[in-house]
Formats: sequence, C-alpha cells, structure tokens
Amino acid sequence: MKTKTILAVIALTFLPNLVMAACASEEHAAMSCAEGKVFDTKTNSCVSVSG
Repeated sequence: MKTKTILAVIALTFLPNLVMAACASEEHAAMSCAEGKVFDTKTNSCVSVSG
C-alpha cells in the first residue's frame, strides 16, 4: 500500500510537467486571423494586409 501511494504521488507530481513539455513547441500551434489579416511571426499577432 505504501509503495502504491508513493508511486501515485510521484506520477501526479511529474505528469503535468511532461504534458506541458510536450506542448511547448510553438511550431504546431495554429493561428487564425480575421478576414483581411495575416499572422506576423515577428510580432506574434495579426496584422492588416497591405497592398
């Protein structure tokens, strides 16, 4: 019983860190902007299309 409790505590302690590490990459993030705007990677925001 004590071993199972310790293992559960360890798992619950480190599981959130592992999940966040898996989602940390910004390459997989999808960004959608309103019509007439495009995503600017330098400012990380939507900007109006000029031209």
